[in-house]
Amino acid sequence: MISAEGSRITVETKTVTAIFDNGRLVSLCSSLTQEEFMAMGQGQTSSIQLVYQSGEVVDVDAGMLGNVDVRFSGGSLAEFRFHGWAGDGIIAISEDEESGEVIVEPSAYSRRSGLIACRWVLPGIRHDLELVAPFYQGVRLKLDDELVRHSRWIWPSLWEAGLVLLQGPTSGFWVHCEDDRGRYKALNVGTAIDPFGLGFDSEAYGPRHANRAAGGLAWRINVYQGDWRVPATRYKQWFWQTYRLRDALQKRSSWIQDIRLVLYWCPLDPGILDAVSRVLPPSSVLVHIHDWRTDPYDENYPTYHPSERAKAFVDHGNALGFRILPHFNSVDMDPTHSLYPVFQDFGYRDLSTGGHIGWAWDQARGAQLPVPESAWGHVHNRTRKVMVKIHPGLSTWRSTLAEAIEGAVEEIRVNQIFLDVTLTTYNLDNCFVEGMTSTEGMNRLIERLSAVGGGLAIAGEGLNEMSVQKLSFASAHLFKSAQQSIGGLERTGGCPLNDFLFAPLCRTFGYAGLAGRNEDEELRMRIHDEHHAIPTLTIGSAEAIVHPNAVVRRLLERAVIGG
Repeated sequence: MISAEGSRITVETKTVTAIFDNGRLVSLCSSLTQEEFMAMGQGQTSSIQLVYQSGEVVDVDAGMLGNVDVRFSGGSLAEFRFHGWAGDGIIAISEDEESGEVIVEPSAYSRRSGLIACRWVLPGIRHDLELVAPFYQGVRLKLDDELVRHSRWIWPSLWEAGLVLLQGPTSGFWVHCEDDRGRYKALNVGTAIDPFGLGFDSEAYGPRHANRAAGGLAWRINVYQGDWRVPATRYKQWFWQTYRLRDALQKRSSWIQDIRLVLYWCPLDPGILDAVSRVLPPSSVLVHIHDWRTDPYDENYPTYHPSERAKAFVDHGNALGFRILPHFNSVDMDPTHSLYPVFQDFGYRDLSTGGHIGWAWDQARGAQLPVPESAWGHVHNRTRKVMVKIHPGLSTWRSTLAEAIEGAVEEIRVNQIFLDVTLTTYNLDNCFVEGMTSTEGMNRLIERLSAVGGGLAIAGEGLNEMSVQKLSFASAHLFKSAQQSIGGLERTGGCPLNDFLFAPLCRTFGYAGLAGRNEDEELRMRIHDEHHAIPTLTIGSAEAIVHPNAVVRRLLERAVIGG
């Protein structure tokens, strides 16, 4: 039931009562227990904002120089209509009678161009509630924890699924988006003045320079009893049904579930394979190799010619029964490559700046650099490993990469590959290529490569609700700690949200610093374990297996029993 009085709209469903005042959610109360989830005294935070390419955020509310109207005619929909100094907007309020969810759909526009997103602000959340969110495979943190305080998480590369939960001791509430179109969105945790608030961005597609309006995503709010798995189950059911993932699971290779150990960044040392074969059945071990081409690592993509040493290593591994996983790249291209002129017009362009998206590496300083924006710099920096990301919506890129990979896997005889940077899909200034976003293009790319050579199992980098639809394995990063651990990393384990949502469709493994040589590496291995990743080692020699340290010994013991 929806009612309106003065500046307020009230929604009463079978599960929750929600009260909105001038667009702000001021009360969220369980119909079953009468528990209130919003804090008192929220202040006068605007409920709807416009986000511009510069990062500037402006309020769209009545203020002193505008007005807000409540539009309601006694039906199942009510609206707040805003006319402010900086822009105009609407928040439409409705309910889902079957689920009891309150549905909030914000939209806003102005006469100023350069708009990136419309933000719906949910301020004043009860301070004892913890944030449960699909960041880096799942976290459970206080809203004001310094790890997440005043942060923005873009979907799908960082905010890995379109839901967020606020967990209390025995209950909580959650917000999610049933988006079956893969619309770009973002989650904001806290603001400079209110760490106990959230912001939900509905992004406008790039190019940004002409955008004056954003919105069109519906955010669903409901309460629950129990822990975070209760609402996560509801989201998983919707997600798996919407994308027909039971059918996708049936197409995965059966051996994927047999893998007990992953050797990541494995050197081309046959002695490592011999040592591991004495501990585990080789068929249960996935071996990732990165330095296998005639070209140096991360140079001259997309050329993939195996070295003689690599062919000998793979032959030895195949003879023993290992699953060898050679390293390829999904979208990075070396601008010194002879084919670069064919693709250079389709490199990723940053939504805010319009600049190239990619990277370079300064070996002398040990520092990552942005892509050079000079034409000379593009073609004279192979030793700095300059890489430009090519939009995977381009069918010629997908075909060219598939041809290169097919030739390589035929030569080294493998049925599985690792495909790097599959998590790097974004809203771009050149968002659409052949009618596809980079996210849609990435899934088409993975699907195309899955058909190479009669069928390949694809492992990727990072795991989110879009890439999981096509991947069999994924290397998962730790919280802002891909190469080096940040302070507070120990607080990011214990919440395997992504595994709960996506298993058994895609299995994760670790990334770097997993040799158990010190307390930090032991911590990193523990966090991966708490996220239900396959036991993973990043070792440099057979000695680490023959005479393992205590941490590696425990991991191998767990792998032996299939844990």
